[in-house]
Amino acid sequence: MTKEELSRYEIINDLIAGKINGTDASKQIGVSVRHIKRLKSKVDKNGAEGLIHKNRGKSSNRKLDPEIVKKAEKYLKEKYYFCKPTFASEKLKENHDIKLGKETVRIMMTDLKLWKPKSRKKSGKWHVWRARKDNFGEMQQFDGSYHIWFGDEESCLLLSVDDATGKITHAKFDINESTIAVFKFWLEYFAKNGLPLSIYLDKFSTYKINHKNAVDNKNMITQFERAMNQVGVNPITAHSPQAKGRVERMNETLQDRLVKELRLAGITNIKEANEFLEKYIPKFNAKFAVVPKRKSDLHKTIGKQIKEKLPQIFSIQNQRKVNNDYTIMFKTNFLQLDREQTTTVYKKDTVIVEEHLDETIKLRLRDNHLNYKTLPERPKKEINIKLPALTKQRQNLTYKPPADHPWRKQFLFDKIKINQPNFAKKIN
Repeated sequence: MTKEELSRYEIINDLIAGKINGTDASKQIGVSVRHIKRLKSKVDKNGAEGLIHKNRGKSSNRKLDPEIVKKAEKYLKEKYYFCKPTFASEKLKENHDIKLGKETVRIMMTDLKLWKPKSRKKSGKWHVWRARKDNFGEMQQFDGSYHIWFGDEESCLLLSVDDATGKITHAKFDINESTIAVFKFWLEYFAKNGLPLSIYLDKFSTYKINHKNAVDNKNMITQFERAMNQVGVNPITAHSPQAKGRVERMNETLQDRLVKELRLAGITNIKEANEFLEKYIPKFNAKFAVVPKRKSDLHKTIGKQIKEKLPQIFSIQNQRKVNNDYTIMFKTNFLQLDREQTTTVYKKDTVIVEEHLDETIKLRLRDNHLNYKTLPERPKKEINIKLPALTKQRQNLTYKPPADHPWRKQFLFDKIKINQPNFAKKIN
């Protein structure tokens, strides 16, 4: 018998002897009065052995089959040695039909020296918890995560997570978190889901100008902010990683799970990884997404006018001046404007140079795209065009007005007065 059972036996004996009542015995042992009555009847019937549990010395009904344990240990050592216990238990069930709890697998991996339990460290910082948004599409948390996702080289996972549901709305691998990569990501997102009301992201240079002067000058915005403002999406920058904690935590989860999935699938390049994401994300969302407070989808449909201008909006735009010879210098190239244009172009006009995602370059002035050609070399100073402006039609310099044209009548009248001195008297 254990010490606890011996202590109980002494208390039950006092109860039987009438030294204490059932209420006192229940307080001493810490059980209900009804259970005290059960213990008393067992002691009356079987003595001290009545307090010993009947299953003592017997195998548990939930004892694992030794053959299943042997198979699980084999797979853990050979195939899933790099996985964490929770993920390993899921893979055992999914690929080998071995159903073991995550804590059971944790104990097995600890015994096999495949897993070392970590002590939790308490953070000194305290952050206020922010409630989720009510509706799907109300806010997207967005981030780029640099990690060795596959192969030997580092790549970037661009990820958007819906704040209300915790659902991955879009994910894509790219080499970096540049403006072009982010533009391509959000164009694909808009085509699939529509326009969200807002995007919550960090202060990376692609999304926010962090110079101190940008605080006072609101005109200093990034290409990303300009594009989002034009399509009607509100970009919100977070002041700490914890503020957009859902996407940060999602990146940690994917750095554990997705890396192992890609490794098990034998994926080594970005193209294959993006194809794998299309099948992986629905399964991931089915497991981890939550139900929002409201069932509305607040994504806005893209209007026809905005849809036609999306290539223009999501292009890298810079300002350049028109030179005296009607050329524009851009990235060491000289762009010569044609004589015929869709709008009037003057010297020193400010032109918007658009670098589209398909690598084409367009020149825009007052919402009109200009005609131009790229010069093979730097233009010479002698070719300075003396035209005051480039117009819609080519000027006809050989045109002469007829003799009866109103503009020439005054000269004809002057000739008559010179040749006929008494002309004025005759008229009078």
